[in-house]
Amino acid sequence: MSSGQVRASHILIKHQGSRRKASWKDPEGRVISNTTKESAISQLNAIREDIVSGKAKFEEVASRYSDCSSAKRGGDLGPFGRGQMQKPFEEATYALKVGEISDIVDTDSGVHIIMRTG
Repeated sequence: MSSGQVRASHILIKHQGSRRKASWKDPEGRVISNTTKESAISQLNAIREDIVSGKAKFEEVASRYSDCSSAKRGGDLGPFGRGQMQKPFEEATYALKVGEISDIVDTDSGVHIIMRTG
């Protein structure tokens, strides 16, 4: 990782307002098109609660529930620098300490929770 870069994993839940209403687990976008933003947030809050309380592992939950193709890697996005991600996502990641999990972050892609890993 070069200086100024961070590394993070995330879990993305897409909803009706997401700019791309399809994902690896919902290629036709049927579920996503019927998911309200409020519902996506409440799903993600429940997931976050399970991870924080130790009931579930971030990587396992990401690989099952995340609408991002990074789900195959347990949510890992690899290293990135400033200007590479949507602004709210970047700001949330840089604000975390390594090992910390963000509150819900809202971007054009959907709603995320982010774990900084490096």
